[in-house]
Amino acid sequence: MFVTLNILFEPIASKYRPETLDEFIGQQHLVGKGMPIRNFIESGNIPSMIFWGPPGTGKTTLANIISKSVNANIHKLSAVMAGKAQLLEIVNQALSENKDNKLFEPKKTILFLDEIHRWNKSQQDTLLPYVEKGIIILIGATTENPSFSLNPALLSRARVFTFKKHINEDVKKYLEYILLKVKEETPTLEYEQSVVDLIAKSSDGDLRTSSNILETAIYLSNGKKIDKDTLKNAVENFLQYEKTGEDHYNIISAVHKSLRDSDATAAVYWVVRMLQAGDDPIYICRRLLRFASEDIGNAMPNAVVLANSVFESCQKLGRPECDIFIVQLAEYLAKAPKSNSAYMALAQAQADVAEFGSLPVPLNIRNGVTKLMKDLGYGKDYKYAHDFKGAKVNQEHLPEELKSRDYFKTAAKKEDS
Repeated sequence: MFVTLNILFEPIASKYRPETLDEFIGQQHLVGKGMPIRNFIESGNIPSMIFWGPPGTGKTTLANIISKSVNANIHKLSAVMAGKAQLLEIVNQALSENKDNKLFEPKKTILFLDEIHRWNKSQQDTLLPYVEKGIIILIGATTENPSFSLNPALLSRARVFTFKKHINEDVKKYLEYILLKVKEETPTLEYEQSVVDLIAKSSDGDLRTSSNILETAIYLSNGKKIDKDTLKNAVENFLQYEKTGEDHYNIISAVHKSLRDSDATAAVYWVVRMLQAGDDPIYICRRLLRFASEDIGNAMPNAVVLANSVFESCQKLGRPECDIFIVQLAEYLAKAPKSNSAYMALAQAQADVAEFGSLPVPLNIRNGVTKLMKDLGYGKDYKYAHDFKGAKVNQEHLPEELKSRDYFKTAAKKEDS
């Protein structure tokens, strides 16, 4: 007979959300003894803050704990759904409550704005006067680097705290906490310890993901016993990965730098991380093709040929068949000799064009196709290379201002140093 579990009507991550600092798991660099957020709570002086970190690291939970600890009104908005109108409603409510309350100390109003990076500049600017005057205490949560996604004016009025991905021990501790709560309502529930270990590994440091996997497993177990077979049906994806966020760019940077440093194993690991997380293999191929020219270049010209061939093969095959092509290419690029002379030459040439503008072509290498052009000196004293030994000739090809330039000699010196 199927057991109806009340917890299924409200996600267990929400129903059993920790309510005190003692229950809060992880982020000890923020909430441990003597750490800043614990100090804020104990003093009762809460500044506006930006919580920056991966999903499932406790940003929302900690905002709730802060508001309860200082007895503040908390209003939660999602930047995806809410705008200026909802913000102004909260501001007016805060002003009205404190206006009517003349006998007691004004009650703090905390605005928890999830995904604050989703608000544009104008919306973020709307926050400024209310944050500055202390009408609201802003706690913004974001998975994006605040330096790039938030206005400098808003950043200057808030403290930024970085939330770290949870280690396995944190996740296991959280799962045990949840299971203890669930068993109080569903005494028939049993589980193997190995299940906790596997869920922790599968969630990749994300507490929300771990609770979602656990909740699915409880449902599939019919409230009885969770074993490895139950868990296999509950886990859909072992990697959490933001394919358009900072994690995406951090990992492709790791691919590039591992290749540049000739570390084939690291390069393959990061490539496979991207593939397993569902990133577009064509995007990875484009980056590897670029690397073949930028960092290998003419030290091994076949690198570009192979990279282009893999690019085209992946377009034809798709995943998972194309994965081995990409891994083969990553190994090849990592082990190939390196030269960035073309990359450096490009940068120097671009700098000269930017500095000197449209310099004239030397007369000797202009094509004098009319009598007037010839009279003006077009093509005068031009030396035809094939008339000389080895088809090598010494004549000026650069504008007067750039004489003696040698982009590749400069690049070679940098490579040798």
